[in-house]
Amino acid sequence: MSETQTPTQKPAAPPPAAPELPDPQEMAKIYAEVAERAARLLGETMRKQLKEGIQPPSDEVGIAQTYMEMMARLLANPYRLAQAQMNLMWDYFTLWQRSMLKLMGMKAPPVVEPEKGDRRFKDPDWEEHFLFDYIKQSYLIAARRIHEVVSDIKGTDERTKKRIEFFTRNFIDALSPSNFALTNPEVFRETLRTHGQNLVRGLKNLLRDLEEGHGQLRIRMTDTTAFELGKNIATTPGKVVYQTELMQLIQYTPTTETVYKRPLLIVPPWINKYYILDLRPQNSLVKWLVDQGHTVFILSWVNPDERLAQATFEDYVQKGVLAALDAIEEQTGERVVNAAGYCLGGTLLATTAACLAGKRQKRLGSTTFLTTLIDFSEPGELGVFTTPETVAMLEKKMQERGYLEGSEMATTFNMLRANDLIWSFVVNNYLLGKEPFPFDLLYWNSDSTRMPAAMHSFYLRKMYIENKLVEPGGIEILGTPIDLGKIKHPCYFISTVEDHIAPWRTTYKGARRLTGAPVRFVLGGSGHIAGIVNPPSANKYGYWTNPVTPLPEDPEEWLRGAEHHPGSWWPNWNEWLAAQDDTRVPARDPAQGKLPVIEDAPGSYVKVRI
Repeated sequence: MSETQTPTQKPAAPPPAAPELPDPQEMAKIYAEVAERAARLLGETMRKQLKEGIQPPSDEVGIAQTYMEMMARLLANPYRLAQAQMNLMWDYFTLWQRSMLKLMGMKAPPVVEPEKGDRRFKDPDWEEHFLFDYIKQSYLIAARRIHEVVSDIKGTDERTKKRIEFFTRNFIDALSPSNFALTNPEVFRETLRTHGQNLVRGLKNLLRDLEEGHGQLRIRMTDTTAFELGKNIATTPGKVVYQTELMQLIQYTPTTETVYKRPLLIVPPWINKYYILDLRPQNSLVKWLVDQGHTVFILSWVNPDERLAQATFEDYVQKGVLAALDAIEEQTGERVVNAAGYCLGGTLLATTAACLAGKRQKRLGSTTFLTTLIDFSEPGELGVFTTPETVAMLEKKMQERGYLEGSEMATTFNMLRANDLIWSFVVNNYLLGKEPFPFDLLYWNSDSTRMPAAMHSFYLRKMYIENKLVEPGGIEILGTPIDLGKIKHPCYFISTVEDHIAPWRTTYKGARRLTGAPVRFVLGGSGHIAGIVNPPSANKYGYWTNPVTPLPEDPEEWLRGAEHHPGSWWPNWNEWLAAQDDTRVPARDPAQGKLPVIEDAPGSYVKVRI
């Protein structure tokens, strides 16, 4: 024991080893590879531009026009603008004063703090280190004051106001100090530790994503090599028993000796692949339903190309949902089925149900709508991209190719949650130089699909812009005027409280449009995906129910009278389904049915990637 060491003291920890310098030869190879790939990518881009001609910058979503109107409104009230500038300066003076106190070791409350759940500033140095705390608060002050100004512009209509707020938020998010190497403490430390090798690796990742996007940046969100359909994702056993040019129909193998007599058909959205409902056994809604004794069928939509450019919304009704109902009847002998539609699939299902009701054909015993918009009067932030001007530009692009690229639609959805779905991956992949983590949900999110030009144009115009689905006779399908009020069978709506794609207060308005049907409305926790893919074993989020009939006009009134339940909404739905018809019959094996087996699930349509 040394003279300076007491019996209770531990030996001093050895100083941390100095980081090893990178191997010059290895770094030279990396630099050469980066230079070669960058030159090749630049050459391909230039050849493409020479072939197609240099296109002038376009403003497809009308950002320039929106901000010109905003500036005109702001300059019309210079006093309001000057007051906002004074408030901003006062906040900065206060920040400087409190930061000096903090630097001298005194306690000083922050001028502004990140919102709860803002993961950009989770690193401890954002709060503990004087400089990074100052940078963070400076940014948050500017963000708050800019938001106040743009949200208080007088004289603009509500749609323009929402567009201004949306684009301003995305602009502010892009300028966050967390997105830059020198102002992000985690990236700064990693750059010092690796002598900049993280940035070199990040550049390689950036070039890879540009190459995979053929010159367009397609950020890799997950390790795409970690998943294989039918192997460790979309694994619930089943058979493809029917197909058209638009879809394959999968019937799943039963796991119980008896099943409910009435089959269950699931209609997923055509803009995504169906296996969001069959990711892994632990969170698969499909597997859970099979285990509860349902004969489950699901549509797997084709990934269309220019050959299906003229496929219409009516085609998706006739060759999609109605063709599936006919196939299910032939396979099981049951003419009446339960059906569930997810998101846009629910909109398609509601249209089909109203069409059948107009023809007085009883094919549906009940319908369930998962985060489904039927009334599009308040579509949320997606309304930013569905103005007459933006849809006209989109139609022009679709007519040239015959379809809308799935990656373009994916970018739109990612912009709704840019910090989580864009900038977090920019930091991880390009600044920290890390590979994305294997995550089944993000693998599905990256597995985008195209949309036929004619069909998608009809959907955007008739639903989002004109909101014709809620008007009796507003649209006509298969010669039948669509009237949602003619639907008489029981309907179940499940929406989620944090949904940014199908806001629950708007889905609630859609539920009230089914005036002739008994409707149960349920509100789940979390968002558009996590709130639906919420297995009972996770015991997360919870949900609200309110048995009041009819549904009150004000959704807040419904919520005030609702009861909160812990855990998943799945058992509540299953009880409701059983209440419609609980007759049981021997289990139905798809391999023993009347329809010939085409191939094993998940089928070939879903495996086409773009």
